[in-house]
Amino acid sequence: MKHARILVPTDFSDLSLLAIPAALAIAKMFDGKVHLFHAYMQVNELDGFYYMGETSPEADLRTLERSLYQQLEDLANKHLDEAYRGEPLVKIGNAARAICETGKDFDLIVMSSHGRTGFSRLILGSICEKVLRTCDQPVLVLEEESRLIPLQRILLTTDFSDNSIYAFEPAAAFAEVTGADIDLIHIVSYEQFDTLAQAQHDSEERKTKLKELSVKYLGDLKGQVTTEVIFSDRAVHEEIARLTKSRPYNLVVMSTIGRTGLDYMMLGSTASSVMRHVKTPVMSIKPASTP
Repeated sequence: MKHARILVPTDFSDLSLLAIPAALAIAKMFDGKVHLFHAYMQVNELDGFYYMGETSPEADLRTLERSLYQQLEDLANKHLDEAYRGEPLVKIGNAARAICETGKDFDLIVMSSHGRTGFSRLILGSICEKVLRTCDQPVLVLEEESRLIPLQRILLTTDFSDNSIYAFEPAAAFAEVTGADIDLIHIVSYEQFDTLAQAQHDSEERKTKLKELSVKYLGDLKGQVTTEVIFSDRAVHEEIARLTKSRPYNLVVMSTIGRTGLDYMMLGSTASSVMRHVKTPVMSIKPASTP
């Protein structure tokens, strides 16, 4: 993440600007640059960022783009320190698609879960959900009550699958530069076992495996990593939400793909459900090998 290039989509609403302070903080951590981004359509688009001006299909798009670029530049000048200020970007097209296409040249996408309408974007078909599902880059999502800084404690989840390991590296990168502690958590449901004795026996095996993963992938973070196997009668996303409410986490890091290999960003999936139900900033990592 050194010299990280960070993309921040905005529709110019106050809610969408919530991502800028977090992006700036990350840029300072990794000596990076923050690039504000806006995608627009000539006509209103109900499920995305859209231009609210008095233009028409016949309007001069270059004039429109210059206006949008100037708005982004003004925001950058207002909210970003010059040393961390990257070139603003404006593109025409579907917002989610434009964000992911542009994001290919960036190390991280930081965005708010809310946009111009004020309604949560984390619903099926929303821009945020589409970005989470389709972008190859890590995506950090914040909402109005999110507090990333000071970054002192990170919740990192794994289901022991190869796909879930992709979340370890970015979590370690943040912990290394900030000194934050990482709670490496594995959550398992009691429903998987016929008896309590079976669950207890299985628990010891899982604890051993979790410690092995910690040593293998997080071994350089001496004294910063705690491992924990949690048995719960809740759904996984409900247990994660409970943890974020009962413990002072500043960041949740998880893979969008888990043990099954199926896309976890479907309605009702663990990752998207976590996004909907926690106030803590959530960073999702899409494994590089997945379509």
